[in-house]
Amino acid sequence: MSKVLTELVALLALERIEENLFRGQSQDLGWGAVFGGQVLGQALSAAEQTVPADRACHSLHAYFMRSGDASRPIVYEVDRIRDGHSFTTRRVRAVQGGKAIFSLSSSFHLTEPGFHHQDPMPQAPDPESLRSDVELARMVADMLPAGLRERATADRAIDIRPVSPTNPMAPEVRPPHKQVWFRANGPLADDPKLHRYLLAYASDFHFLVTSLLPHGVSWLTPGMQVASLDHAMWFHRPFRMDQWLLHQIDSPSAGGARGLVRGRVFDQSGQLVVSTMQEGLIRDRRGD
Repeated sequence: MSKVLTELVALLALERIEENLFRGQSQDLGWGAVFGGQVLGQALSAAEQTVPADRACHSLHAYFMRSGDASRPIVYEVDRIRDGHSFTTRRVRAVQGGKAIFSLSSSFHLTEPGFHHQDPMPQAPDPESLRSDVELARMVADMLPAGLRERATADRAIDIRPVSPTNPMAPEVRPPHKQVWFRANGPLADDPKLHRYLLAYASDFHFLVTSLLPHGVSWLTPGMQVASLDHAMWFHRPFRMDQWLLHQIDSPSAGGARGLVRGRVFDQSGQLVVSTMQEGLIRDRRGD
């Protein structure tokens, strides 16, 4: 396992400070605020640690309420809502500086047989034929803001490879569709919980920005305020984060300074393993 991946796994594992109380450190990806995928992955990790091992998360719904400070730890409070015969429900509140910055509701289900169908996997190029986010960032490093440049061009725990990359410093008008391959930057243990909260972490990359594509702006366009408001995931089938996964994303609507995105995550065998959805703030302040 690479050093950066080892650090991310440790970051998401959390420190238990009481029966239903956990503490997580934060990482700065270059913009000072806590990355939404980090708090999402940590909150799922906190919930998972209070659930019997025979139950897997099948859905989560989360709200981002305040921007987190990446220089400070976050405390996660788990509320054990229900432990039923087949389903277990947890609610998690993330607190920083005495204020809630994030909330998560998640449900866990015993494995059982049932009907099966899924969407077919879309066509996509081989991930090994594509450049990673880090390689792309290094190509435009001199154009990136100074505070972001070092982080954007450093090795990452998640290898992310967009199919049709865009330059956030010179955005072009495009249809609101995106394909992104990703996997952990090294082998992982077999624990399915680890793979779930790593995918929760990774699912926030390249997601909301898909709603900006038809408007010729990016999250780095001066005057744009871009932030996640909520995030939902449904886990359909087992998967591994140390094997390539394709996130097929589209944005069906934007309006009222909000953008909606939805995604489907496929493994390389064509299995639909996870569905995703998010609404976020895409406020254009350029005329202010």
